[in-house]
Amino acid sequence: MSQSYEVIFENNKKWVESKISEDPNFFSELAKTQTPDYLYIGCSDSRATAEELMGAKPGEVFVHRNIANVVNTLDMSSTAVIQYAVEHLKVKHIIVCGHYNCGGVKAAMTPQDLGLLNPWLRNIRDVYRLHQAELDSITDEGKRYDRLVELNVQEQCINVIKMACVQERYILEEYPIVHGWVFDLRTGKIIDLEIDFEKTLKDIQKIYNLTSSDWVMSRKTK
Repeated sequence: MSQSYEVIFENNKKWVESKISEDPNFFSELAKTQTPDYLYIGCSDSRATAEELMGAKPGEVFVHRNIANVVNTLDMSSTAVIQYAVEHLKVKHIIVCGHYNCGGVKAAMTPQDLGLLNPWLRNIRDVYRLHQAELDSITDEGKRYDRLVELNVQEQCINVIKMACVQERYILEEYPIVHGWVFDLRTGKIIDLEIDFEKTLKDIQKIYNLTSSDWVMSRKTK
């Protein structure tokens, strides 16, 4: 066990050496600031690493991960990350990325008491309730499971769009744009769910508008 732990530091040493050999100023430049275009909100699953699957370098992606990539506005961790990314880092894109074979989503489909996980997984159970007719019509359990992963991503994207900081900056700068992805562990590919950001804004505006403005029309008539 101690050897498997120590290998992390050996790997870090090799990584540092490789970066310096490529660019002697790599770490001095990296330490100056960060200006990522992307906020990535993903699952904590150890198999779904953000930067690696995106082919991104250090400094290019601001990352938040939790069980089943949930965005709950009562969760100060995720909301603080989003607000910081939008207002201070000025990210242009917010990506909510789920993945097939997600243990959190599967647990939410299982009728059992999971203790402290119950309130967290209730967010996903609520997604199931909203789309119960569609999901229950899928007879193949694996396909139903995959579909809930996709629907969960879509609903979490809507939760991002509900936030005032996202709405307000979009009116002023036409950014950030919210995207929904699924990472397929079976193929390694990213699937874009092609969420229509402007249509979603318009659809939820009556209830969730926190700006007293017509989001889409304000942008188009600037």
